[in-house]
Amino acid sequence: MANGVISGADAPARKAEIMDEHKIKFEDGAVYERMMGTWSRLAGIAFLDWVALGKGLRWIDVGCGNGAFTELIGERCVPAEVDGVDPSEGQLTFARTRPGSRAAKFWQGDAMALPFGDGQFNVATMALVIFFVPEPSKGVAEMVRVVHPGGTVAAYAWDIEGGGFPWQPVMSELRALGYKVGGPPRPEASRIEVMRQLWTDAGLQDIETREIAVAKTFASFDGYFSDSLFIPSIGPVVKEMALRDVDALKRRVCEKLRMDAQGRVVHTARANAVKGRVPG
Repeated sequence: MANGVISGADAPARKAEIMDEHKIKFEDGAVYERMMGTWSRLAGIAFLDWVALGKGLRWIDVGCGNGAFTELIGERCVPAEVDGVDPSEGQLTFARTRPGSRAAKFWQGDAMALPFGDGQFNVATMALVIFFVPEPSKGVAEMVRVVHPGGTVAAYAWDIEGGGFPWQPVMSELRALGYKVGGPPRPEASRIEVMRQLWTDAGLQDIETREIAVAKTFASFDGYFSDSLFIPSIGPVVKEMALRDVDALKRRVCEKLRMDAQGRVVHTARANAVKGRVPG
């Protein structure tokens, strides 16, 4: 490879190596906001409207990242308390700068070993995270543990295996061109039937599930494509592609997207959601 361009006999092997060099890890809250902030907010509003809980409750946002969803809880649910937990201090640093999250408390921690006592919260949520938890069942069990009897445990996640991820068109066409594109370590955890089973196995009651569809409008195809390059499983791969492959990728992705008469891209993403009640 020369100057970041893959060519000749090295191309297939190099394509297979690219994603292995760039593991999915979110450390920069501002970058995450660019690639996922609006999507997270759109899905989060629909999710909170569906969960439909009262005011004055104690919430924990597990895997809070840069605080996009935590801020929504503060804005829409009028909580008595909201705590966010995430393993990335970089993400938490950004979360603390959000105007709507000033009343929240943020903690560095592991979803499978939450730094809180039993029954401390009324509500535990996990937004766009469950497929990143190495052992999803442990993550759900921890949410159940920290919620008092009668409280709510709920989550939503992009339907990865069903093609619901906002940047799925780019990922699919990269794979069609022979590039290895990574994803979350537990994509199956976002399937609606798997989420229901996780909640059932954790002993939760009154379990409900639903699909959430949200749409975002981009001013142009270039706007959609450039934002996709912030995704850790896409940007590093495209950066090392031959220019002719990048052009081919853009053509193929453009054909998959829906555009209006003004050339704006109107794209829909889908998430699966689940909620249940802690017995007692």
